[in-house]
Amino acid sequence: MARLALLSVSDKTGLVEFARQLVTEFDFALMSSGGTAKALQEADLPVTKVSDYTEFPEILGGRVKTLHPRIHGGILGRRDVAEDVEQMVAHQILPIDLVVVNLYPFAETIAKPDVTLSEAIENIDIGGPAMLRASAKNFAHLTVLCNPSQYDTYLEQLRQHEHHPSLEFRQSCAIEAFSHTGDYDRAITSYLSQTQETSSTSSSTQEDFVLSGKQLQSLRYGENPHQSATWYQTGTSPTGWTAATKLQGKELSYNNLVDLEAARRIITEFTDLPAAAVLKHTNPCGVALGGTLFEAYEKALQADPVSAFGGIVALNHPIDMSTAGALTQTFLECVVAPECEPDAKEILAKKSKLRVLLLPDLQQGPKQTVKAIAGGLLVQASDDVVDNPDDWQIVTDKQPTTDQLEELLFAWKVCKHVKSNAIVVTRDRATLGIGAGQMNRVGAVKIALEQAGEKATGGILASDGFFPFDDSVRTAADAGISAIVQPGGSLRDKDSIQAANELGLVMVLTGRRHFLH
Repeated sequence: MARLALLSVSDKTGLVEFARQLVTEFDFALMSSGGTAKALQEADLPVTKVSDYTEFPEILGGRVKTLHPRIHGGILGRRDVAEDVEQMVAHQILPIDLVVVNLYPFAETIAKPDVTLSEAIENIDIGGPAMLRASAKNFAHLTVLCNPSQYDTYLEQLRQHEHHPSLEFRQSCAIEAFSHTGDYDRAITSYLSQTQETSSTSSSTQEDFVLSGKQLQSLRYGENPHQSATWYQTGTSPTGWTAATKLQGKELSYNNLVDLEAARRIITEFTDLPAAAVLKHTNPCGVALGGTLFEAYEKALQADPVSAFGGIVALNHPIDMSTAGALTQTFLECVVAPECEPDAKEILAKKSKLRVLLLPDLQQGPKQTVKAIAGGLLVQASDDVVDNPDDWQIVTDKQPTTDQLEELLFAWKVCKHVKSNAIVVTRDRATLGIGAGQMNRVGAVKIALEQAGEKATGGILASDGFFPFDDSVRTAADAGISAIVQPGGSLRDKDSIQAANELGLVMVLTGRRHFLH
């Protein structure tokens, strides 16, 4: 009797070629459901429909297709247990030797910006995970494949082991299947939890937090050469940096990826005008807007050209020829942009070691941040709130001009992505000085103003946290700063406001802080 392969896949990559090999080289009989059966029939391959074999139609709009004793009996039946064999014969259940299943594209569905809850629910696979788990449980007697990348390896196993894949291979496939269904269930849990949390009628919290990932790449080392590091993909399909296109350059390092994520977060603040951000060790050393991408990059670079050496650049518009030329004039580790013009690619190619990545959807990022501590994990919602100047409070006698308000917003957006204590000085939509990660706010102010120098005159100063004393306000005024934006909330806010009024400064309180630790 020919061996039986059950194929039921959403991702049909390589399916027809694989099925043809099973039939022609290894004499498999094929059984399939729904769209998979149709694809095989259209390729002139002999296939039995699941509904014909079970003598039960697909029902409930396709929700029930493979959930039948003749299917699961053929998967779970133990060939070396006499009672199992007798029952399979009695109920006319054929033993299934190969199960090929991948699941409805739930992750891809919920990634759509306009997805509805009902659409997401209809893309929750039920029969697929049931078959995968049953097949993985019975790996001693059959093989389960859940990824098209496994097809060639399986065929090679058949050739090497007299048409019977090794037990070690079958067990490794079972592990991958359980991992696949686990990731799938976690994606569903996460999505439904987020949906519930946004409902006005729910105040529930998630009691269990599970973090998992599939190994994507072993990295050369971690933050330092003596630290090992691995890059894992979360979710059932590539998203974010795992879905980015690397045009050129060396392999990405641990530090590259950490810096790139920081660059992605800051560049997403700017969606309209061309913007450029230059980062070093996750802190921006230059951020600017411009009439063109070239202008934005040049302004960002000139903010701190010394620190930019060996840095990371993020751009919010496609790289054009002039910007590409400018990028090649400085030693950079990585550049990321949504796209790159063909002529620009040729220019960048001259710097073959420069890592250039294309990430069309720069906005898509994690909804939570996770940090490991001894004995546990800290999980928090990402700081992706959109600040609205209409909600700010102008607390000084002097009122900001329209241009100053726009500049204050620009400085505030940048400050949000600087390690606390953070101070940012800007003018003309470009950073002039940045004080990052200082133990006291006065120190951060002095660093930012010293870096800005004479250019600080008429500029804006942003602080990620409140001023506990008025000394920073007076230092800013001495340097020529014209307006300050800060969250407020100090018991001594009145002292800072009084100093600003005395010195003729504008001060705006946002009512929200943006610490970054």
